[in-house]
Amino acid sequence: MILHAIEAGAGQPVVFLHGLFGNARNFGTFQRALATRFRVIALDMRNHGTSPHATGMRYPELAADVLETLTALDALPATVIGHSMGGKAAMAAALLRPAEVQRLLVADIAPVVYQHHNAAVVRAMQAIPLDPGLTRAAADAALLDAVPDAGVRSFLLQNLRFGAAPAWRIGLAEIAAAIPDLEGWVPLDGTFTGPTLFATGAQSDYVTSDHRSAIRSLFPKSRFISVKNAGHWLHADHPAAFLAVLEAFLG
Repeated sequence: MILHAIEAGAGQPVVFLHGLFGNARNFGTFQRALATRFRVIALDMRNHGTSPHATGMRYPELAADVLETLTALDALPATVIGHSMGGKAAMAAALLRPAEVQRLLVADIAPVVYQHHNAAVVRAMQAIPLDPGLTRAAADAALLDAVPDAGVRSFLLQNLRFGAAPAWRIGLAEIAAAIPDLEGWVPLDGTFTGPTLFATGAQSDYVTSDHRSAIRSLFPKSRFISVKNAGHWLHADHPAAFLAVLEAFLG
């Protein structure tokens, strides 16, 4: 699958992969900052943004989309940066085609199986009545029980088109069917021995010390850094600190 890409700048390719329910524009601040020195490419993953919708969201499939798209853009080898779902796709790409990934930065996710509440969130999103004239306030209220955090609700509702014919921009049915795969991890053979950084939010519990053995078994040159005053969405919680991490890693 060829994914929708947003490009800026020239030079060595640096690729951003967003998390679940996100899109390429989530990295706009960082893309603009880095485009003075790099060719920065942000991708909409399948079933997200304006990329095509399709069933199947196991991480080898997501990685194959990324690699096919970057091949079509003549943007390999590249530095690949991924957050959450995008981080797992980035790890899979590095393991499947290590020669095509120069450096890898994984933001707040580990190559392990998680048990989150994404299924309940998706059910709440699917339950919003897409009646003509649906307002953002009404959609927000419909998500309140499943998603108590106002910021997360606002993030989710960026994917909903309002107006005379409300509709989800994302492939919500395909995502719903794939939640077990998205929260999971497919064991992959081999290792990636290129420079690798795992950046975590200091207030997040997604990557713990218990995960480091699993990480180092696949990515033996891994280093770890924690961003203060940030949770799982560390690039949104503390963008200046995350940009400093990117600059140091790329520099």
